[in-house]
Amino acid sequence: MSNETLAIVLVLAFAIDVVAGDPPNRFHPVAWMGNAIARARRSAPKQGNGKRFVYGGLFLAIGISSVGAIGWAIDRGCGKLPVAIAVVAQALVLKSTFSVRSLSRAGRAVAEPLRRGDLIAARYQVAYHLVSRDVSQLDAADLSAATIESIAENTSDSVVAPLFFFAIAGLPGAMVYRFVNTCDAMLGYRTPELEWLGKTSARVDDLLNLIPARMTAIVMVVFGGCYERNLGAAFRIWWRDRKLTASPNAGNPMSAAAGVLGVSLEKKGHYLLGAGLRLPGVNDIERAIGLLWVTAVVSLAVVIGLRLILLTSLGGDFR
Repeated sequence: MSNETLAIVLVLAFAIDVVAGDPPNRFHPVAWMGNAIARARRSAPKQGNGKRFVYGGLFLAIGISSVGAIGWAIDRGCGKLPVAIAVVAQALVLKSTFSVRSLSRAGRAVAEPLRRGDLIAARYQVAYHLVSRDVSQLDAADLSAATIESIAENTSDSVVAPLFFFAIAGLPGAMVYRFVNTCDAMLGYRTPELEWLGKTSARVDDLLNLIPARMTAIVMVVFGGCYERNLGAAFRIWWRDRKLTASPNAGNPMSAAAGVLGVSLEKKGHYLLGAGLRLPGVNDIERAIGLLWVTAVVSLAVVIGLRLILLTSLGGDFR
């Protein structure tokens, strides 16, 4: 794929997301991945950590191979089509691996009941769209923090990372990343049932997100910090707090968002990012959504630039 074609595919996929958002689940490749992962979970060995670990690793390997092969086949098939049709087809598939509009809507779905003072509805929306933790005792500040944290983390996982892997490995890269990340989202929990079943997917997901998470944080700090006129403070909070989460990656975009927005983000018993800053409120959710869009647009330009650098270093087009 030429550099010009890749840039058009990226921009068109982003435009499709802005205008149309996600298709219904029955037409959504990520929903299909989720259904396959759910079936694998139900079929997993009920006892034996070793058996569950091996089962989870084999499922991940087979899934990566299958999804990568599908992405490769689509790439190859599009190469035989007229350029205009190939670009649209690739943009539609790429769009299925990321979503800015849906993440924005999820944030606003929490903000709206919070503005009305309806904590019950806000808790429902947070649990339904964004987090897996117990939300039954969260107050308005806690709900705002949980929403901002999820928006920030998913800016990396659900937007920047798929674009990054498309830039360096085409559709197979973006689709494999989305499969691994979906496996981690569904299986990567430290519970008696899932700890060993999802251990391989969690570690592979950590590895794949090492660069995108830090790229996301840097874009947030530089561009968000300049807009908010607190670049120095945003950088200090990110650099100080980026390692405070159990995940080696999630702390980067979350602490960057805390610094840019000037708020503390706490998951009680786990981490406190932006200690000493004020508690977040509902208006900060809208600011976090604005930061999401700025980061997404800038990252789109960054991954196109990355492709140019790779092309220059390799002396031509590559797949």
